[in-house]
Amino acid sequence: MGEYSISQVYPSDKGSLAQIDTLLQKEGISRDAHLDYICAMRDADGEIIATGSCFGPTLRCFAVSAEHQGEGLLNAVISHLIEVQQSRGNLRLFLYTKVNSAKFFGSLGFYEIARVDGTLVFMENRKNGFSTYLRNLEKTKKDGVSAALVMNANPFTLGHQYLVETAAAQCDTLHLFVLSEDASLVPFAVRKKLVRDGVAHIPNVVLHDSGPYIISSATFPSYFLKDEAAVIDGHARLDLAVFPKIAQALNVTHRFVGEEPTSQVTGLYNTIMAEELPKAGIQCHIIPRKESEGKAISASTVRLALQNGDWEQVKALVPPTTLQYFTSPEAAPVLAHIRQAANVVHY
Repeated sequence: MGEYSISQVYPSDKGSLAQIDTLLQKEGISRDAHLDYICAMRDADGEIIATGSCFGPTLRCFAVSAEHQGEGLLNAVISHLIEVQQSRGNLRLFLYTKVNSAKFFGSLGFYEIARVDGTLVFMENRKNGFSTYLRNLEKTKKDGVSAALVMNANPFTLGHQYLVETAAAQCDTLHLFVLSEDASLVPFAVRKKLVRDGVAHIPNVVLHDSGPYIISSATFPSYFLKDEAAVIDGHARLDLAVFPKIAQALNVTHRFVGEEPTSQVTGLYNTIMAEELPKAGIQCHIIPRKESEGKAISASTVRLALQNGDWEQVKALVPPTTLQYFTSPEAAPVLAHIRQAANVVHY
């Protein structure tokens, strides 16, 4: 190990990234689209022989050159990434790994949360992390019929509001989870505020941060699954491995999801959930999208209107609480971020 060094690789270092991509591809991995730190271990000649990355509190995209396997390089890479995470204040860490690698990560202090057999294992570095999360949820459990709804709300639209109103009308308590990682153009703190303000008139809604256990497309690891269909299937089935435990803690027997007529990805995800959730005693309800001028209301359309300064369209697609925020001085940094984005439609 003495002749090897580990350092950060920056997005501008195209040569190193090309070497990393080659190393990952030999392991059947593609570089994840969501990374905020990449490291490389180099030999005495400067060749990259191992790599690993982070996104938020997750570790991902590991690979070691075939010529150097068995030398403990992956341990060193993971130790380096843990130090990076600790310097960021992230002490609670998560990773996704192939099933045949779970035992190795277990030896490094990671514990299994859930698995999709034959595909992946979701792990964290706290033995009782998930059980503590479930116990905290139990404190919000209510009598009567309870349901759940998960949304990103990037930003909160009239479509989201309609979905919450429709779901809340069909149960005694609606547990509404807002995806809490910051991988959207509208930051989590703002998204949560807009949701809270937009549902304030619905008395039976209990608002939750999703935390790390309700997995979004940003945090789900697509990099070691072979194609988009496998990614969607894996994501849905990991959700189905974790969510019933969350539902049990809250006595949730119904889950509501919004129809996504323009997205094949979400459509397939919803289909898998509708087929599988009832096996866990949870009914899945797919709610048709609210329309405006014959088209489904979409957060993507709102972001595009915000980017273009089309306030008439924004006004037609969002509740007054959302409009009030975006027309306030407080929204200036978020609007600037949206206007500078290269692609607001599929962000």
